[in-house]
Amino acid sequence: MSTSLADFDYHLPQELIAQHPAPRRQDSRLLVVDRASQTWRHHTFSELPEILHQRDFLVINDTRVFPARLQGRKASGGRAELLLHHLPEPVNQDSTTEARARANYRGRLKVGQVLHFGPDLEGEITAILGSGIAEVQLRSAREDVLRAILATGEVPLPPYIRRAPEVQDQERYQTVYAAQPGAVAAPTAGLHFTPEVMAALKNRGIDTATLTLHVGPGTFLPVRTTDYTRHQMHPEYFIMPAATAKQLNQAKAAGKHLVAVGTTSVRVLEHSSGPQGFTPQEGWCGLYIYPGYHFRAVDHLLTNFHLPRSTLLLLVAAFAGRDFILAAYEDAVHHHYRFYSYGDCMLIV
Repeated sequence: MSTSLADFDYHLPQELIAQHPAPRRQDSRLLVVDRASQTWRHHTFSELPEILHQRDFLVINDTRVFPARLQGRKASGGRAELLLHHLPEPVNQDSTTEARARANYRGRLKVGQVLHFGPDLEGEITAILGSGIAEVQLRSAREDVLRAILATGEVPLPPYIRRAPEVQDQERYQTVYAAQPGAVAAPTAGLHFTPEVMAALKNRGIDTATLTLHVGPGTFLPVRTTDYTRHQMHPEYFIMPAATAKQLNQAKAAGKHLVAVGTTSVRVLEHSSGPQGFTPQEGWCGLYIYPGYHFRAVDHLLTNFHLPRSTLLLLVAAFAGRDFILAAYEDAVHHHYRFYSYGDCMLIV
């Protein structure tokens, strides 16, 4: 089998890259892709409760995006920008006014430099790690550092959304069930759900379980090796709660089909499953899924349309087959589906 990244390219007109969300979440289009029949059909997301069966069991990622992009000034007046990789970790347990984090940066920085992000937040560069990454110690003179970041930071929209964040992004670049702050990117397959869709699923007898994976900036990193098997994933912090592991084991024992909402849910489910079923755990997940991977846990997948040559497309191709998934993508382009984070989605059964 070829392991060339060039085999996972496709043509996408720029105008199909969604720059704004659909007016209503549930009005996104839904391409239902059937692996058994090698066919697909066109729907809207609001139809999902009728498309799924009572034997299906949804698994969602409840991570919450925090405003991880910080726009600052140097003492010289020059601009600097940080994209935090994670929620800052307290320097010591006795104080919440100092915390450290790793971040991508723009502009020239040096160790010892202090950046000002507003009246209540500043950061000192403590290390330059290379590849545009620095370690920063954040301080707030008057309040909790995290609270200062929430007040000062910007929604970290993906690089292919070519506009500044707007007020609506604070709500729309967040799932309606987001609960655990810590992500720098949304688990975008979940952006289409509304309270009404969730209620309709429940009324249909379709149960839902929750896990957490805090999406990191590595989700946007390109695969830089021509042989995609040589790529290294950036680990992301996850939580498989004991209650969720119990629900999943009961669901599998009852013959239910696990429907992973998003590639993030896929990675946690596959990482946390074993011969004895799902085990409660938390830590760092660096699982890299590409064609040839044998899925142990996930039966169906709800996911957005992904970038060419990306780890996300490789995961979807591993689940559905490269030729089949690229043919479905080609038809989605033909029917003017909207792509990427604010775009439409597909259900692979």
